[in-house]
Amino acid sequence: MQSLQGWNTCFSKGHITLSIYLGLMPERPPNSDIYPKNGGYEKLRSHQMAELLEDVTKRFVIRYVDPSSRTCDQMIQASRSGARNIAEGSVFSATSKKIEMNLTNVARASITELKKDYAAFLRQNKLTLWPMSDVIRQELIDSRLQQVDDVARWGASVHKREPSRSLAEISANIGHVYCMVAGGLLDRQMQSQARDFEANGGFNERLYRIRSEAKKKGNGPKSDQT
Repeated sequence: MQSLQGWNTCFSKGHITLSIYLGLMPERPPNSDIYPKNGGYEKLRSHQMAELLEDVTKRFVIRYVDPSSRTCDQMIQASRSGARNIAEGSVFSATSKKIEMNLTNVARASITELKKDYAAFLRQNKLTLWPMSDVIRQELIDSRLQQVDDVARWGASVHKREPSRSLAEISANIGHVYCMVAGGLLDRQMQSQARDFEANGGFNERLYRIRSEAKKKGNGPKSDQT
């Protein structure tokens, strides 16, 4: 992909600089009230958690899961589906609250599937699934780590402090805990979406409401005078 400087050079050779080209573009019209605020998924805690879970899962399967197995593909796809469907649902909220809610639920289902894969790994390898009362489990939640490298360092520190917990056990439990955290955040998000729909309706209702208000203000089409 050409850099911005490359494009500028390209336009300059044709005697049209990039700045002139952009200057020829029409001025952006004011935003319509028809489309509500949408997107902004990068700021959603659920999306941030799902992206971290995706990164953690990718490292986990590289180290502990047979790359030719179906489980490997399933775990990668489930982790990817969680983050992508949250983002897509956020963008779709501009024109369809129903699709937004459906995609958020798909993300929730994908992360539930991933959580079961982590639990199965622990069970099949006779490793301990940390209970809710486990102090190390709570330490992980309280740490609020945001980068996969920080998670890896935390896991290594736990193994150094408590060698009886294998790296495989720690890694799988990290994934399982993060699935539960992401799932809880998505549960709250779905309830928030439902309350918003109950209070404000969907896109079609918004269209009708804004159109009606515009007609009352005299901005609607006028009939021909005869």
